[in-house]
Amino acid sequence: MAEQTAHPATGQIRDDTPTGPADGPRAAGADGARRSDSAVVRDALGVGFAVGLSGFAFGVTSAGAGLTLLQTCALSLLVFTGASQFALVGALAGGGNPFTAAAGAFFLGTRNAFYGLRLSQLLALPRFAKPFAAQWVIDETTAVALAQPDRRSARLGFTATGLTLYVLWNLTTLLGALGAEALGDTAAWGLDAAGPAVFLALLAPMLKTTTERATAGIAVLLGLGLLPVLPAGVPVLVSALAAPAVLWFRGRRARKEESVR
Repeated sequence: MAEQTAHPATGQIRDDTPTGPADGPRAAGADGARRSDSAVVRDALGVGFAVGLSGFAFGVTSAGAGLTLLQTCALSLLVFTGASQFALVGALAGGGNPFTAAAGAFFLGTRNAFYGLRLSQLLALPRFAKPFAAQWVIDETTAVALAQPDRRSARLGFTATGLTLYVLWNLTTLLGALGAEALGDTAAWGLDAAGPAVFLALLAPMLKTTTERATAGIAVLLGLGLLPVLPAGVPVLVSALAAPAVLWFRGRRARKEESVR
């Protein structure tokens, strides 16, 4: 039976049915699928373990901000998006208003909704599974899923990354909160940089064209430039304007070149 897959960039469905004699190519295709599954799971576990360990930093930071053990663990279990969690406890630690801190964390987390729109098309999960999968729509699971060549691998990468990261993040959050005094200052450990570093390592190889690099560069400039003057989370949303801006400029340039011809 033909297996249809979706290209991660375009979302177009393509047919992956093997061609040629029935036994040889199909057997080779099955072996290739098994090897591919192993590679996907290996990458997913690598991302999950690398980023999940930074839950230590969140647990310690949250405890230092005055949150109880129950509150800290509840944030990781229910919110499960590291950037928003760090933004919330960071604002509270700085003496910010709880409602303002929550608003900043919310705005920072809205990027996951855009990820969800793309992943919904790519993964095409059954309706009953979507509410459960939504909890795992974060930077790392999105990056791993989009890096896969077909829908089956994307589903496997998303699931393996989400499960590994969710379990490890919550476990290290608990351990970090319990051992806050023993670990001391989290800034000295640099654990809060593990998540962004892994995500950038995943993103960099995907920036292959000039348009993609220009979009990423402008987004970085917007995010860093507006960080000191806008509330937490808002610069991330504004930096998303880099994509339509680059596309508009590219389209305008193409029209000019066409008119010259």
